[in-house]
Amino acid sequence: MIESNVDSQITRCDHTYPEGGWRANLAVLGAFIALFFSFGQMNAFGTFQAWYAGHQLQHLPASTISWIGSLQLWAFFFSGAPIGRLFDEHGPKGLMIAGTICYVGSMMLTSVCREYYQYILCQGVLFGLGVGLLFYPSLASISTHFSKYRATAIGIAIAGSGLGGVVYPVVIESLFEHIGFGWGVRTIGLSSGVGCAIATLLVSSLSTHNMPGPYFDIQTIKDTRFALLAAGSWFVALGLFIPFFYIVDYAKHISVPDHTSFSVLAVLNAGGVLGRIAPAYLSDTIGRFNLLTPAAFLSGLTCITIWLMARGLTALMLFAATYGFFSGAFIALITPCVAQISDFERLGVRIGMLYSIISFPSLFGGPVAGALLTRDHGRYLAMIIFSGSTVMLGSLFILGARLLVDRRILARV
Repeated sequence: MIESNVDSQITRCDHTYPEGGWRANLAVLGAFIALFFSFGQMNAFGTFQAWYAGHQLQHLPASTISWIGSLQLWAFFFSGAPIGRLFDEHGPKGLMIAGTICYVGSMMLTSVCREYYQYILCQGVLFGLGVGLLFYPSLASISTHFSKYRATAIGIAIAGSGLGGVVYPVVIESLFEHIGFGWGVRTIGLSSGVGCAIATLLVSSLSTHNMPGPYFDIQTIKDTRFALLAAGSWFVALGLFIPFFYIVDYAKHISVPDHTSFSVLAVLNAGGVLGRIAPAYLSDTIGRFNLLTPAAFLSGLTCITIWLMARGLTALMLFAATYGFFSGAFIALITPCVAQISDFERLGVRIGMLYSIISFPSLFGGPVAGALLTRDHGRYLAMIIFSGSTVMLGSLFILGARLLVDRRILARV
């Protein structure tokens, strides 16, 4: 593998990365815990989608219910730019305290919701904002401690979201069945709030509090590498989360028993745990962009091959594990790739800008999939093709960004 000169190009300041030590390691641990309880539960929205379809919101079509999960993603992603800018100015603590309050508050309010618009506001918008306030400061803080091993450190932290996605579907379904929806949601909210508070204490940043910059930096868009990476991520986000929303419903569609169908989502997230760690570790050796592109492409490919042909539980479990691995790799690698082409003092803004840009396809992806499902009278063919093809299209733009960073095919980028 040829050594790329990109590292010398992207650190144009005097910041020294310790690459370890107790503060750095505690920051990784804190981020892991924060993502377990926040993004991990967001990964489990398919459990709520299936529950609502059979209980509180059973009078509504799947595409309408999915707006709750889509608004979670939109609020989470769109908040990235302002949160990133505030991180660059103030650091992580205050943001994560606010995130914990929003998170617990949203769960308490969701537990007493009765009308559709209440779920939209409480579980959709407020919960997504709470996750954003916990997610972005955690990962941006890690980027101030690590450069050479940044992808590995962030991959370990993001594995928390995958592990949370394994645990939450099983726990949520069990609580709903045994103590009911209201107390089940309150139990989850209070216990998760304790975890988020612990994470807030552990996460620290080495960033000096910079002078405030713009919330949306036009100069960043003029960077063609960033623009192509953002365009590719836009198309990937349009289809990437559709399996997380609809895999439980699809399992029921092919006659998988109800108690087993929720396990399919857990397997999908379990695949994501390994996908968030192993490729991230390898990327610090062979290049982050070198793995981001195939991770995106193979995520889409598994949709239009394995998922499209899955007619039984074994094949669906195979898809869930495989898709979880590749989609998890993409989620783990996108932040280190942004950091790789960014100056230290603008890490928060640029990471946040990318997530804000992809907030809109994340908002519409689930409802579009639901609309395709309704149009085709419950047949999943068009929805699966839409999910896989948009992710594969996005991988081509990401490949363009990689070639702009270094055109040498064997360079470590």
